[in-house]
Amino acid sequence: MSFHKIPKDDTQHQNHLDGAVGILTGNLQEEATKSGLDNHFQRWIEDLKDVNNPELHQIVVDMQALKAHFGGGTIDKDLVGQLLSRLGTNTAKAAVFAENPNTAQRVANLGEALSAAAKQMRGGQSSPEQDLQQNSSQKS
Repeated sequence: MSFHKIPKDDTQHQNHLDGAVGILTGNLQEEATKSGLDNHFQRWIEDLKDVNNPELHQIVVDMQALKAHFGGGTIDKDLVGQLLSRLGTNTAKAAVFAENPNTAQRVANLGEALSAAAKQMRGGQSSPEQDLQQNSSQKS
């Protein structure tokens, strides 16, 4: 009996992206204490690897570093802020690689949420939710 991995469809990817935004717009310190965070990181990494695009390599590396850091117990806000900031920038750029417009929008939203979470980690004055609302209202 052989195991064949069934590819994820866009709906599954979109659900993972929505879940990622949900985590990032919450309290990151609280999220770090939850047992399911490691699974979320792993799903994001798998989704990125499934795309099989060399342009996304740095995002995969940064996600793996973030996962390892959160799994270590003590949170270095500067390191996490730096990783989240770079992930936000690179994820927003990666939205162009999504074939489905709904997925592309969710990838762009994730990039914004990552950047907002980086501000939160660095002690920015606004919450990620406020930043996302401000970014959304600016686009309208």
